[in-house]
Amino acid sequence: MKKLLSFTFVLSCALLMVLAHVTTSDAKNICFSCGAGSSCKMCPSPSGKDTAKDRKLCRERGCKVAGTTSCSTPSGVKICR
Repeated sequence: MKKLLSFTFVLSCALLMVLAHVTTSDAKNICFSCGAGSSCKMCPSPSGKDTAKDRKLCRERGCKVAGTTSCSTPSGVKICR
């Protein structure tokens, strides 16, 4: 009985670790929100991080970076490519 409980506990811990990794991986995807006068509303960060290189790339694509946001894309939102 103790072996079964120990096995169940270890399996549960492993499952929680996998789920925690999956949810933190998704959180790394960020977009830059583009301000007034931009040719688009959102620009995805190529590296998934807020870096000067990624901001510069988005500015070159016509985005006046106003901040960061998650990369959800509701219909009708123009994305800088």
